[in-house]
Amino acid sequence: MKFIVSSAALLKELQMLGGVINSTNTLPILDNFLFETNGSNLTLSASDLETTFLTRLTVESESNSSLALPARLLLDTLKTFPEQPLTFIKTQKNTVEIIANNGKYAVAYVPGEEFPKLAQLSDSKTTTVQSNLMYNAINNTLFASGNDDLRPVMSGVFFQFSNTGLTFVATDAHKLVKYTRRDSISDIVSEFIMPKKPLQLLKGILQDVTGEITIQYNETNAQFAFGDSILTCRLIDGKYPNYEAVIPKENPNQMQVNRVNFLNSVRRVSIFANKTTHQIRLKIAGTALQISAEDFDYSNSAEERIDCEYQGDDIQIGFNSRFLIEMLNNMECDQVKLSMSLPNRAGILTPMDNTTEGEDVTLLVMPVMLND
Repeated sequence: MKFIVSSAALLKELQMLGGVINSTNTLPILDNFLFETNGSNLTLSASDLETTFLTRLTVESESNSSLALPARLLLDTLKTFPEQPLTFIKTQKNTVEIIANNGKYAVAYVPGEEFPKLAQLSDSKTTTVQSNLMYNAINNTLFASGNDDLRPVMSGVFFQFSNTGLTFVATDAHKLVKYTRRDSISDIVSEFIMPKKPLQLLKGILQDVTGEITIQYNETNAQFAFGDSILTCRLIDGKYPNYEAVIPKENPNQMQVNRVNFLNSVRRVSIFANKTTHQIRLKIAGTALQISAEDFDYSNSAEERIDCEYQGDDIQIGFNSRFLIEMLNNMECDQVKLSMSLPNRAGILTPMDNTTEGEDVTLLVMPVMLND
């Protein structure tokens, strides 16, 4: 094997793949990047057995070969190079020699045959979406997914494709986000649960990607193909909870308020809340929203009042400030609407502006019982 590649181009691709590799692996081979040359095409891969990410680069080469090189050592070395061509040559001593402008470096390799094979998707279905739609869907939902190992279905994002639109849902039982796009449809009705890690990788990459993403999926795996990259992952097995059942349909009490003012006020007041419950109280009457919190253990309390537009009966409702802050912080609108029915039913946050046509975002936060 011999090839010549730009140091900056190689570093960029390997940093992208590096997010797949776990800090500790049961199989030593998973600490490596796989290099495969096929003429002038160099394919780079990383895997943790659950998620495999591969990308392609054009290089100067005439060889057909594969080998695995240690990921951490390569990344640490490449970060120190200024932009320059690097020559990789496989030697007879079970090493790869990297020749740079000012020196050469020998790295032990592992035969490429030992690297896990990419999962082949049989009996698969295919849906095509725009990259910016997928980025927005992940960005709006991923933060609301859970971390409970006992409820693995809640640790990912639920994808629902139909001929009326695409829906993405995430919940941890305390908060829920439903993101729907009516401007993109699928000819095939299907649903599956995507794990968190590959979505975090996609979120970091798709910001700089334009064009279409082809999503191929079956009962066990999903594959996202875009540009010169393919990400394949194992799906979460299980049935997603009936999220529609927890979204209140009748919400006569509706408040509209400036999101940033609301967020900053909740942040300040929450400092004085009980450190176990993080409970804050919203009291809405007329055009005034009163936000208060108290910690009886330390005699701490805070109260703020901000202007709002309100339609409905006077109401007092309690929320966990951490969840409310998280949801308000993840929104990008100027004005937000909080819809409520009763103090013991979930509150629904919806953006009033800065949304794309055909886009619906529903954020649901569960209330906490107030200590009167």
